Amino acid sequence: MEKRGNRVEGDEPRARVEGGEHREKKPFYARPRPRPQGEAKSEFIFGIQPVLEAIRAGKEIDKLLVQRELGNVEVLEFARLRNIPTQKVPKQKLDQITRKNHQGVIAFISAIHYAKLENVVADIFEQGKTPLLLVLDRVTDVRNFGAIARTAECAGVQALVIPAKGGAQINSDAMKTSSGALNFLPVCRENDLLETVRFLQNSGIQVVACTEKVSKTLYEADFSVPTAIILGSEEDGISDQLLRTADELVSIPMAGRVASLNVSVANGIILYEAIRQRIS
Repeated sequence: MEKRGNRVEGDEPRARVEGGEHREKKPFYARPRPRPQGEAKSEFIFGIQPVLEAIRAGKEIDKLLVQRELGNVEVLEFARLRNIPTQKVPKQKLDQITRKNHQGVIAFISAIHYAKLENVVADIFEQGKTPLLLVLDRVTDVRNFGAIARTAECAGVQALVIPAKGGAQINSDAMKTSSGALNFLPVCRENDLLETVRFLQNSGIQVVACTEKVSKTLYEADFSVPTAIILGSEEDGISDQLLRTADELVSIPMAGRVASLNVSVANGIILYEAIRQRIS
C-alpha cells in the first residue's frame, strides 16, 4: 500500500476524543478540554437533543449552560420543571468547554443522586434518632466541600443541605476529596435556603449558625436537641438573611492573630462539639 505522510493509504483513522487519545468515539458524552491546574474535572453532555433525553431519563444535572442567543428553547422549559439550575452564557463560554457542536447547550452531570429533605427529616424522626444536619451557604471550593462531607459522614450527620445555585459542583474531585463519603451521606439540593431553614424550624429542628460576628461560643450552645448547623461561604460567611433567621448564632473561640478558620476546619470543630455533647 502507498504511504502518505505517517499513514498507510486505506487505513481508517481511529476516532479521537479531546485530549488527543485514540479510542472509540462517543457522540455527545465527554470531558472538558485541558483545564488550568487546580480546576475541577467534570463530566458533561452537549447538544439540544442529548440534553433533553438526559433530563427526560432522570439524569441528575448539576447545572445547565444555555447560549444567550438561543431564546426559549424546549430544554429550558424541561429544566424549569425539574428545578435544574440554569445559566444563560455567551457562546464563547461554551466554546471554552468543548470545540464540538454543542448547539448552545451544555449540561454538567452530577456524580450523585440528590435526596429530598422532607423525606430525610421524616425518616430520621421515624427511626427515633435526633437530627443532626449540615447546611452549607454558598461553599464553592470543591475540595472544601469534599472535606466537609467526609467529616460530616464520620460524625454521623444525617444529611448535607446545599443551595441549587452558588455552591460547589459535586464532581469527581469532590468525590475523591470526600474519600467516598458522598456515596453514603444524603445530599439535599434546595432552591431557597431561607425557606429551607424555616422548614427545619417548623419541623422541630433548631438552626445554629456558626459565625465570627458574635461573642457567644459554640460551647454555650445545646447540640443535644435536634439541630441543623449552618456554615457560610469562604468569601463572606453566612448571608445576613440566614443569620437573622437562625435560632442561635455561635462562634469558635480564636486566640491567634488570624481572624478566621478554613470552613472545613470550622466544620470539624463544631460537629465534634455536637458529638461530644451527645455522647457525654
